[in-house]
Amino acid sequence: GISRPAVALLLATATPAESSQGDKEPVYRDCVKQCVRINCTGVRLKGFESAQPPYMALTGWTCRDDCRYQCMWTTVGLYQSGGYRVPQFHGKWPFTRILCFEEPASALASLLNGLACLLMLLRYRSTVPRQSPMYHTINAFSLVSLNAWFWSTIFHTRDTYLTEKMDYFCATAVILYSIYLCCVRTLGLKRPEVSSMVGVLLILLFTSHVSYLTFVSFDYGYNMLANVSIGMVNLLWWLCWCWQNRRTLPYWWKCGLVVLLLHGLALLELMDFPPLLWVFDAHAVWHLSTIPVHFLFYSFLIDDSLYLLNTEKLGVKVE
Repeated sequence: GISRPAVALLLATATPAESSQGDKEPVYRDCVKQCVRINCTGVRLKGFESAQPPYMALTGWTCRDDCRYQCMWTTVGLYQSGGYRVPQFHGKWPFTRILCFEEPASALASLLNGLACLLMLLRYRSTVPRQSPMYHTINAFSLVSLNAWFWSTIFHTRDTYLTEKMDYFCATAVILYSIYLCCVRTLGLKRPEVSSMVGVLLILLFTSHVSYLTFVSFDYGYNMLANVSIGMVNLLWWLCWCWQNRRTLPYWWKCGLVVLLLHGLALLELMDFPPLLWVFDAHAVWHLSTIPVHFLFYSFLIDDSLYLLNTEKLGVKVE
């Protein structure tokens, strides 16, 4: 092993973990190189592959990935023994891998969000007649949301180039479709051509956003700024509608509370800390906290869809 003075010397020259992550450490890089050289060629590699559980092979865990995982914990141990803050590796905190799940708490939370969304969509379909003006738009929104939670679950199970892109892009699609949903509810019922134009504009925005991140530069800062910007448009538009209808629609508060909760809970992302029990980080806590919001949101959608159906039958002007 490495002596304690050597560890102290190694880590004393390291810059703080926030700016220099664990995968930049020579001890980590040397560990991975040595592990790959010894274990990931010839007979040792065949032994690794034959001993690897099917679910690990199915989710694409390679011998090199296993070396990275083992060396990550070796480096974390050295940091802790030297009294240093736990570093990140490849832009992420170290997590205990459970079965094939790379970030088990976030993967489980994403799955539960998806199940909550599916459960409430089925409830919506069984409660609201198809003739309701918003029925098909809300169905489409639900499918976009389910797709996003599916890819979030996959990404937190196994972080790859493809799964990361799909997680980011599908999350953006949900925010953009929420804006479209709001547009249809506020303007499109009376002026369908307006919501159609906005829909085309949002599709163009989404295509440009995805194209830039895919073919020009996958810029995390730009992606965050873009999502925050469209998120603010979504928030303000829905809140304006809630304020205008606070005296006429008794269920308006559900919509207002949902959008405030979703944007408020997103601030949990700013509480970046090493995972509790090496499982629960801020991202996982955020995903867990959004699960109950689906029930309140669909409760609003059901109330509003039934209201629209009744007012349409009565020939009342829709606000």
